Amino acid sequence: MVKASSSEPSESVSVSTKTSDDTGAVVVFTAPPGFKPPEPKRFAVKSGKLFDVLGAAIGLFFRFGTGVFVSGYSASFVSKEEIPADQYALRLGGITVKETAKVGPRPEKPIEIYDCPFCRKVREMVAVLDLDILYYPCPRGSPNFRPKVKQMGGKQQFPYMVDPNTGVSMYESDGIIKYLSEKYGDGKVPLSLSLGALTAITAGFAMIGRMGKGNLYTPAKLPPKPLEFWAYEGSPFCKLVREVLVELELPHIQRSCARGSPKRQVLLEKAGHFQVPYLEDPNTGVAMFESAEIVEYLKQTYAA
Repeated sequence: MVKASSSEPSESVSVSTKTSDDTGAVVVFTAPPGFKPPEPKRFAVKSGKLFDVLGAAIGLFFRFGTGVFVSGYSASFVSKEEIPADQYALRLGGITVKETAKVGPRPEKPIEIYDCPFCRKVREMVAVLDLDILYYPCPRGSPNFRPKVKQMGGKQQFPYMVDPNTGVSMYESDGIIKYLSEKYGDGKVPLSLSLGALTAITAGFAMIGRMGKGNLYTPAKLPPKPLEFWAYEGSPFCKLVREVLVELELPHIQRSCARGSPKRQVLLEKAGHFQVPYLEDPNTGVAMFESAEIVEYLKQTYAA
């Protein structure tokens, strides 16, 4: 939901979007009337959404689970007394699993990636390296960031990466994957991302379950600050939300937290619970779990 205000906008992170209406008034974003964040329900599927979740999960089969685990992932069974209740662990019934991974150097500033639904390979590598990325979605027909990519790089081709930490900018998925691995990992690209045409084909098959959802632009009003999205590529629940973020061309910082990520502990401390997807919207003050409700919130708040 949006409303116009004649007051000056507060200083914020710029995402180079229009934040005023045709009269010049500043657009102020608010949560939908009567909105209340839902209570998190682990592994629960909202009524009527089962086939959406199953369709989003098909990609895991075609991509051999790439993007589910951080590089160097390991897991071990431990006693429940070994890990305090305020520390993250995978707990299923009476079973406690301690998860760890090997995280490489961290960039000081979020890497920027202009992407579309066909850029799955890069998103998988982002999950493997546990990187935080400022995504600028570029669905077909979108008015803002597709032209910006052409202005910066000379052509509308995706993905396009800009690393403000090094000044490097580049096209081509394989080149971006290699760069990220060498700069922020151990220099090794996972086999499932190193198979050339086979990788591209299986990444294409991974989209079948959702029939190209997220590919086309839905008219929307863009906020002055990027949203924060806690997620990872291997989660079907996160995929359903990401589709809408892309369709609405909403810039967002993705806090990657695949299995083994130390950021699972960070989210647990922040929200009192770990579950993804988790959305934080600095434009409205809303913070919430549950994919189906996040999708509705995004549409009600930002769709034109």
